[in-house]
Amino acid sequence: MSYPRFFTADIPRRRFLELSLKGGAVLAVSPAMLSCVKAGRRPESLEVDKSVLDRVIRKALETGGDFADVYAEHRVTRKILMEESKFKSAVTGISRGAGVRVIAGDKTGFAYTDEITEEVLLRAAQTASAIARSGAATAAVPVKEEKRPSYITVKVPLGEVADEKRLDIMKRADDAALAFDSRIRMASIDYYDEIRGRVVANSEGLYLSDELPHIFFIVQTLGRDGAASHMGRERLSRHSGIEVFDEVTPEEVARACARESIAMLEAQDAPAGRMDVVMQNGWGGVLVHEAVGHPLEADNIARETGVFVGRMGQKVASDVFTMVDDGTLPNFRGTKNFDDEGTPMQRNVLIENGVLVKYMTDVLSAKQLGMERTGNGRRESFHYIPIPRMTNTFIEKGKDTPADILASTPSGLYVQSLSGGSVNPTTGVFNFTCREAYLIENGKKTVPVRGATLIGNCLDVIAGIDAVGDDLDFGPGICGKGQMAEVTAGQPTVRIRGINVGGSRARA
Repeated sequence: MSYPRFFTADIPRRRFLELSLKGGAVLAVSPAMLSCVKAGRRPESLEVDKSVLDRVIRKALETGGDFADVYAEHRVTRKILMEESKFKSAVTGISRGAGVRVIAGDKTGFAYTDEITEEVLLRAAQTASAIARSGAATAAVPVKEEKRPSYITVKVPLGEVADEKRLDIMKRADDAALAFDSRIRMASIDYYDEIRGRVVANSEGLYLSDELPHIFFIVQTLGRDGAASHMGRERLSRHSGIEVFDEVTPEEVARACARESIAMLEAQDAPAGRMDVVMQNGWGGVLVHEAVGHPLEADNIARETGVFVGRMGQKVASDVFTMVDDGTLPNFRGTKNFDDEGTPMQRNVLIENGVLVKYMTDVLSAKQLGMERTGNGRRESFHYIPIPRMTNTFIEKGKDTPADILASTPSGLYVQSLSGGSVNPTTGVFNFTCREAYLIENGKKTVPVRGATLIGNCLDVIAGIDAVGDDLDFGPGICGKGQMAEVTAGQPTVRIRGINVGGSRARA
């Protein structure tokens, strides 16, 4: 793997200033990047000798342990911000290092380093071993390279993209957003991409390596009309080359964002009370991601925490509710070729027709629960131990049409998109804010409302879903669980009967 071009060297300063209209852009680079630039060298590719890994893993197990692994990573990132039609900042970073882990019973020893040399890796292994010390060691199997199916295709590698291309994409989005309506007063464009090289090796003899490209593109627009204002948001993210912007153009992303900003300018205060809720397909899936997905992660189950403990094989939702986590969906934001422990990615049906059938596991929780590894062992970077995390989580599509679901709902709330929310994984109680929502009156979507929140318990919600559409769609997001992880959440149009809606006025 090589990185023939770098932002700091390639960025056309004159062009950058031209595009930023009056200048004022700030170019910043990480200390690591600066050191490379000053030294006149390029970052090296991620290559770790297998014989070194064998010695490190044996060192990690020399004071005992059931399992040991090494995760090495090399990441190059670019982040550009455009606000008020000016390029405000551009940051390029390089991070590189490795983590060594030892599992002994329920104990985990872990140490990481920013250097990938045998001497330092052996020192990290010694530290991890000292933490997990058990006295009973498992013999390590010499590592051997394996192959995994690839779910990520790239036509134009990010490392071969000129920086002018990135700036042009952002400028196109800015122009399209501002041209949508005269009431769009400001646009903010965030562009982020990275190339992450990974090596995973463990005491079971596994050796895997790959390279993950990743793009995250966010447009926000401020609509204003008199005293009314609304900030819209639209995101596009995939593991892909730059060709993703040929499939979904920057203009499409910008116009979708601007549409929300304008539509919500006429919003009225949301009514409060218990009512039926229809949720549009797409990012609304974040509700089940938070409220249902996290309680199904097996580290919580192993600690006997959460509403799904001891419920395997039991009915936990309505007959029309099936929930899936699938890390193999091509190029999706939560997709990888293997998880950060080397386990193959797979489609995991978690709840099938209302019956709980599977938890999401990593190596440790699978061992603790005596279950299979499901490919959900993920980590933010080499600085962290892997933990069970969702990938692409969604409600499976049903047989109803979205139009029929809406028409058969006399009154209630139509939720077009959600913003932030929180859930207590122990109790399953959640609280979500609606970013775009409308009243449902006589089976039709009518007046936009602001300030609506959804409040409830995850078991009540999935038991109350009585209609599931045939229009499954997805949205990209960031999941925080002590570590950040890129995920996708999705759902078809669904109807939830009788959910508590928070608002600022009484329901008529």
